[in-house]
Amino acid sequence: MPLFKTIQVNDFTKVSIWCINESVVDLKKGIALTENSQNRLASMKSEVHQKGFLSIRHLLKAEGYSDADIHYDEYGKPHVKDGNHISITHSGIFTGIILSSKAPVGIDIEKQRDKILRIAHKFTPIEEYKTIANTEALVRKLTIVWGGKESLYKIYGKKKLLFLHHIYIDDFSFHENQTFGEIRFEGEIDRYDIHFLEFEDYTCVFAYQ
Repeated sequence: MPLFKTIQVNDFTKVSIWCINESVVDLKKGIALTENSQNRLASMKSEVHQKGFLSIRHLLKAEGYSDADIHYDEYGKPHVKDGNHISITHSGIFTGIILSSKAPVGIDIEKQRDKILRIAHKFTPIEEYKTIANTEALVRKLTIVWGGKESLYKIYGKKKLLFLHHIYIDDFSFHENQTFGEIRFEGEIDRYDIHFLEFEDYTCVFAYQ
């Protein structure tokens, strides 16, 4: 069981990360899928997506949930039947979930790639990062910013937010591994704690209120 990492964020919030190194056949073992999930899995043409889907079910099982315990609302946001708050992410060989019994949560895992430099202006004021001369450091920082905004977008759970205009991430230092973010929308401001970690050229960011 390649449970890569667990983080007990506080008394009511936990992060679990899975490193995928099994085959689809092996990942199907030990879990039961609903008919709807079986159909979803069968419709996935990418083996990477199939593995991500199945490994998340193993993460859910480790927390006492079955596939039947999770459902998605009209916006695609996941919910579990006991009312706990959940968020899910998948990128490459890693999947992750965050669960909280108290407050909405969001999580995102991203592969660190240079292509983020080309799209950064679409999700953050890129001029704020002009002082970072080192390309590797800039890629790392922008990936954290993107992950933070994605996590807050997942918390909000609807399709109206714009990363550039409605979601803000405070500046941060790599060694602190945390910062704050805000959703500013329709006259309201909600502030969230944001934490991040880096491993094997991936970045994981999670947020909670």
